[in-house]
Amino acid sequence: MSPDNTRSIPVSPGVTAPPADGATPLNVTPAPAELTVTAQRPSFAEEALRLGGKSAEEVRRLGAVDAADEQVETLFAARYQTAASPIHRAVWEAQVRAEQWDLRPGPVDANGEQAMRDALEVVRRHRQAGTLYDAQGKIADAVLGELGETGYWGLLVDKKYGGVGLPFAHFAPFLTRMATVDPTVAGLASVHGCIGAVDPIQTFGTEEQKQRWLPELASGRRLSAFALTEPNAGSDLTALRTRAVRDGDDYVVSGEKLFITNVLPGRTIGLVCLIDNQPAVLIVDLPTQETPQFRLKRYGLYALKHAHNYGIIFDGLRVPVSHRLQAPGGDGLMIAYHGLNRGRVSLCATAAGTLRLMLADILPWARFRVTYGQPIVSRELVRRRIGHLAGLIVACDALAAWGAALLDAGYRGEMECIVAKIFGSEAQKEAAIELHMKTHGGRAFLHGHLFGDNVHDFLAPCIYEGEGEMLGLAFFKALVKQHGRRFFEPIGRVLAATGIRRPNFLNPVHLWKLKQPLWAYTRWLLAHSFRRTVCDLPPLPRELDGHARFAIAHLTRMAGELSATMRKHQLKLADRQCRMAELSTRTQMLTVILCTAIYAGRREDPLIRAAADNLCRTLTRQFLGRRPSDRDFRDLTELGAAIADHPDTLAAGITAPPILMPYPP
Repeated sequence: MSPDNTRSIPVSPGVTAPPADGATPLNVTPAPAELTVTAQRPSFAEEALRLGGKSAEEVRRLGAVDAADEQVETLFAARYQTAASPIHRAVWEAQVRAEQWDLRPGPVDANGEQAMRDALEVVRRHRQAGTLYDAQGKIADAVLGELGETGYWGLLVDKKYGGVGLPFAHFAPFLTRMATVDPTVAGLASVHGCIGAVDPIQTFGTEEQKQRWLPELASGRRLSAFALTEPNAGSDLTALRTRAVRDGDDYVVSGEKLFITNVLPGRTIGLVCLIDNQPAVLIVDLPTQETPQFRLKRYGLYALKHAHNYGIIFDGLRVPVSHRLQAPGGDGLMIAYHGLNRGRVSLCATAAGTLRLMLADILPWARFRVTYGQPIVSRELVRRRIGHLAGLIVACDALAAWGAALLDAGYRGEMECIVAKIFGSEAQKEAAIELHMKTHGGRAFLHGHLFGDNVHDFLAPCIYEGEGEMLGLAFFKALVKQHGRRFFEPIGRVLAATGIRRPNFLNPVHLWKLKQPLWAYTRWLLAHSFRRTVCDLPPLPRELDGHARFAIAHLTRMAGELSATMRKHQLKLADRQCRMAELSTRTQMLTVILCTAIYAGRREDPLIRAAADNLCRTLTRQFLGRRPSDRDFRDLTELGAAIADHPDTLAAGITAPPILMPYPP
């Protein structure tokens, strides 16, 4: 970065600064004396909203969110920021590099392997003994304590603070394994380590704060949660009302939070609140029992029935000033945004395990259930469902592995993690309703059935970590932001400065006033028209190679379509949510195809490759708006039959629930 667009900000001791381009990424190098970040300037989204006639209040609120996003970017060296991410480079630079799309995580050490094995054994043992849940149906305290002894709660905590220091690329597939035993236990590891107090403290805490909290969090002596949502503040994070007012050496906190998973008296939360009208994050050690200053708000909640999920009412709770986390160059929204990407990848990884549970439940029932003298596993429709479910599992595995490896490599991974979250949650929803429920028929609604007992948990991830369509809009914004700032913002500024409301390009006066930004954009259009795609991916099996090439070809073409949409709607683009969502979805489809093809191409198992091939073909048809051919149906049903004959390919080690209300043969 050049001197004219940077400024220096002091950094508190222990806060890790963004590395210089080419250096080790965030949070692994000693903190220098001061931090260099990009100077703030009006965001493209904020400027477009203002010029597009939005109210000052709406511009201010959306601008605050966009500013937080910009602040998070400054935590990463330029080579790891969104504009240098795999998806962004594929679309706008026509470059697909193995170093970004085909990452290979290194081995995990013996301590990490042992911690994971021991944690799985604890949960399996309690499940078999019927002691996994307490009298309220929540994960029992004894289970949480034993998991702490294995190192489960410190898997993502650095070793110097008593943790296991597991790379995220190994944590994510471990969550998949844990989810095949119990999805709630897997989800709690993500809540605690990704979006709870662990990541904010480990990333933004001073050395004193790390020494104070991380050993306790790593051991499980204190479990953590994340308190962001409020009655009127969900996706609109600018609507925060919970406030912390300084009084001597304390902040006095008042306000209400909702939907806080893993919260109980005596636990530690990352609390997003307003301090001096600015978003901030406090690490709060909740009192060991409810008090007039701290109360839980209990309500009926269909999802998360095995976890404690409550609201919190603060009425003058005192929190030491030393518990505040400092975001270098930013505010509390910056801290809140940082941990979300890990949570999104974890959600996809957990979905991969939950889908395996569904597969393991479908197969014995499909063999047992007989219609017209034949088990339904021999029917095309059922085989199609099994084959499609296998493809969804492989794609979730691929996206979780890719997103986790990118985060380990130092990338922000905003768009890639959003794709993982949306696909994982939508795959789980589709599998639950279209594949699992419909195959089991009426028995799916019996008490004790995997579907009937867990349907809300299967659907709820579509809301967790950001509702899917809203996240799709965030994906779109991240994808077009740099292009808009570079070419369309200058045009908008000229229009605003000259008072031109509707530019007429046949009017010489308009053309003259817009000549500089229009010429810059014209040069980009010409360069885009003649650019060549650069791809250095390793060789793939023929079918998967075809899918990869299809995805790459269309990803690189998306730049023209995105730019044309921006050109057409200009300052009104922010109001075209349906169009933005459609373009976002199509870009995400191509990303899933490419990621899945590369992942499966490294696998030797022919059924894994066949599952990926069929999933990619399904997404390709959806992208092109085509109907399936007879060959598509044949290959998918043959895959389903093969998976039924070889269940260990994707459901190894899973004990299927008993068949409910079996009838005599």
